[in-house]
Amino acid sequence: MPMLHIYRAADLHTSALLKSRASEVGFEVLASEVCFNIEATAELSADDQTKLQYLLQETFEPQNCSAKPFVSAKGDGDSILEVAPRQQFTSAWSTNAVSICSAMGLVQITRIEKSRRYHIKQTSPTALTQEFALLVHDRMTECVYPNGIASFDQHSEPETWTTVPVLKEGRKALEQLSTEKGLGYDSQDIDYYMRVFKDELKRDPTTVECFDLAQGNSEHSRHWFFGGRVVIDGEVMPKTLFEWVKRPFKEHPSNSTIAFHDNSSALRGFQHVSLFPEQSTDKPAVPGAFREVKRDFDLTLTVETHNFPCGIAPFPGAETGAGGRIRDGQSTGQGSLVVAAIAGYAVGNLHLPGYMLPWEDQSFEYPSTMAPPLQVLIDCSNGASDYGNKFGEPLICGWTRALGHRMPTGERFEWVKPIMLSGGIGQMDHMHVEKQEPQQGQLVVKIGGPAYRIGVGGGAASSMVAGDNAAELDFNAVQRGDAEMEQKMNRVIRACCEL
Repeated sequence: MPMLHIYRAADLHTSALLKSRASEVGFEVLASEVCFNIEATAELSADDQTKLQYLLQETFEPQNCSAKPFVSAKGDGDSILEVAPRQQFTSAWSTNAVSICSAMGLVQITRIEKSRRYHIKQTSPTALTQEFALLVHDRMTECVYPNGIASFDQHSEPETWTTVPVLKEGRKALEQLSTEKGLGYDSQDIDYYMRVFKDELKRDPTTVECFDLAQGNSEHSRHWFFGGRVVIDGEVMPKTLFEWVKRPFKEHPSNSTIAFHDNSSALRGFQHVSLFPEQSTDKPAVPGAFREVKRDFDLTLTVETHNFPCGIAPFPGAETGAGGRIRDGQSTGQGSLVVAAIAGYAVGNLHLPGYMLPWEDQSFEYPSTMAPPLQVLIDCSNGASDYGNKFGEPLICGWTRALGHRMPTGERFEWVKPIMLSGGIGQMDHMHVEKQEPQQGQLVVKIGGPAYRIGVGGGAASSMVAGDNAAELDFNAVQRGDAEMEQKMNRVIRACCEL
């Protein structure tokens, strides 16, 4: 079956920020539209086509939806740039769209991907289309389609794994791999891996093993710095940083029921009357009425920062900062329920156009691999809110700081690497506080979306000094959010908690 295309006029080109950034790279954005690329297993009847048109058009502007494109290149330096999700995985948007189509009786539709088409005109003879493309798509999950999307069968071949010639080349092989793949190995890491593979196992490691070791043994995952000995002026301090952090809880545990040993903390709550669905263990997913039950709930509290990802790719970095924190809250004890969120941002000098402030030093330089503070603040706020809206979690409070200052000593004091803080509160049945030990014969069930190589490598990349890693490796190490999938996962967890 040939692919169907339905076009809808859009206002993507009206963004003042996009116009300004496009002008900087030598382009003028003239118009824009959205194209729905539809795959079906059978031809649609006239009635089905009417349903599909109704679904995809704007409610009050049906004239802006058509089977023919609204924008086209006329020559003289203008062209059409089309960007859309990569074809090797189905987007979360497509999954939801197909579900809606199925509910409307359009069961022959198997996939719908939305592409964005920009009508652009070159204003500089040296302007490169690739530079404009970087402004309007996420190159990790999307790509440019010069001739549009004719089918969903065009897949790139996955990178093959190889062995690292440690036995032949020694340390040099690991050092080279670390630089090329952004693994962040230091001399101690290489000493250890040389001993394991060359002396003990007497074989070459695979690239997959090296990649996995880089994440598992990174500062992000192991906290070597926080758990290591502190030596000041040659004197070993009596406590590690982690021991100092945990000291208040050990001395005054108060009403804490979980601290420093689970995915979030918990405070002792109280008994109250709550609404629970009427369901049985043999039919837990059957719709039914709610009833009042008396429950003893604790309060769950969790907070995390997602600083490195938000400095590299602010919108998806903030999305997954919120999503990862939600996941932590859900997996506390034997399962916790999501309630609400907070967010906080700290960035360097904003340098607002036309609104320069006296303390903003124009000579301050920032890593070229990181987004400027103003973009971080705007895109992070949009990303966190977007994820919360799609998941269904209200953002109830937050804070923002922006500062960059030259101290009298000449030292620069600034949030060059931004802070994105995501916090959440939830509730958990007190009888679910303690996790149970797994028993032999029990099944392990993994739930969530498909695991593509998106954001894999963040542990190592975020543990390196900002600017030390290659820009493309940093960008690829940022995860991408899928709030709709996490909400589906949340329903499963909630159903289990309410059994």
